[in-house]
Amino acid sequence: MPSNISTAIVFIINTLAQLYLFVLLLRLLLPLFGADFRNPIAQAILRLTSPVVVPLRRIVPPIGRVDTATVLVAFIVQYITIVVLLMIMGLSERATLIDIAATTVVNLVLLALNLFIFAILIRVILSWISPGGYNPILALIHSLTDPVLRPFQRLLPPMGGLDLSPLFAMISLTALRIVVMGFKLLPV
Repeated sequence: MPSNISTAIVFIINTLAQLYLFVLLLRLLLPLFGADFRNPIAQAILRLTSPVVVPLRRIVPPIGRVDTATVLVAFIVQYITIVVLLMIMGLSERATLIDIAATTVVNLVLLALNLFIFAILIRVILSWISPGGYNPILALIHSLTDPVLRPFQRLLPPMGGLDLSPLFAMISLTALRIVVMGFKLLPV
């Protein structure tokens, strides 16, 4: 198979898997941060993930507030994605199960960090476009980003009506993302 076709296939598979993993991570994180699940966007997230998570929840109960069934589904989806991508790229014979598992965990952490960075960026842009307005997406973004921004808001109070905490939160999350990226064992 020509390299440009395999690269395109890798891109498509990776993108589709990451989109579903974003939804799974939202299902995991929103209850932890106290999101309102009457929100239509939260309801859509539940509908998209319930067919896979709910049957597994009967076998794997939650630990405290952490939905372990969702964590397990995310791990399995990422693990299978990595195996498929390695097979397409012709690197599967060099990867051990531990390498794939470690890369799976690192990729999930990177995806979670990306989720927070994107959510903060969307929050900032929407605050410029529609300050003070209510939107179901904005409500979920606020519930997701408030716990991340709160420590930065304590350190950096608004200056002249300008809140710089999202900027410093994004810089910190990006630096953490660079550190975590160093633990990746496989090139997927």
